[in-house]
Amino acid sequence: MGGFAIFRRNPVMLGMLVVTYWFTVLFLNVVPVVGVLMASLAIPGLSVGLMQAARNLERGQPIGLQTLFGSLKDNGRTLVALGALYLCATLGVLGLSSLLDGGELMQFMLASNRAERAAVEDSDFLLSAMFVMMLMVPVLMAWWFAPVLAAWHRLSVGRALFFSFMACWMNWRPFLTYGIALLVVVGVLPGLLLGILLLLMPGAANLATAILTLPMVLVVAPTVFASFYASYRDIFGISEIV
Repeated sequence: MGGFAIFRRNPVMLGMLVVTYWFTVLFLNVVPVVGVLMASLAIPGLSVGLMQAARNLERGQPIGLQTLFGSLKDNGRTLVALGALYLCATLGVLGLSSLLDGGELMQFMLASNRAERAAVEDSDFLLSAMFVMMLMVPVLMAWWFAPVLAAWHRLSVGRALFFSFMACWMNWRPFLTYGIALLVVVGVLPGLLLGILLLLMPGAANLATAILTLPMVLVVAPTVFASFYASYRDIFGISEIV
């Protein structure tokens, strides 16, 4: 509810910033050789930009592209380090999953084209995927608030990761509820709605997907990003540190 309340203050601009965030990450990812690294290094700063946009909206302040990209310079070295460490942690977890499936899930996740995915898409990823999900939980806990703690509170990498992890650990019940609600909103309900649309419009899969994607991009996604700020505010209070 907190995220939607923030979204309603300026849905058009917040939606535009979320779309710009996605296109920026996608653009960086397509850069040959170093694209994935560049995107990983930029994501913490861009995520702080969206958090700043949500905070500005809550305070009745204007937002724009400068809000999204301006946060890249707030404790920039620490944000870059967080991005690099997150990439290393994710690759490390995928590497450990190779012990279970011989590296097939990692090959599928890191595939750069359809041919590479096709080589392993028939493999059974269930066990290795569950293993990855289990190991990624503490990683996500450590990184959930780390960028904003680094940018707004000027914490070091270690302190930002530690306080983020402890905040999630101490509030695991609300986060569990939040996670279940998020899964329903962005996973279960869209799947059910898509199934209904395909039944009503057989043979029009592209149109049905477009009808469902539009509100997901323009309403649900900005609300989810705003809820990230709401969770920070509810746990850490309203920060005046910039």
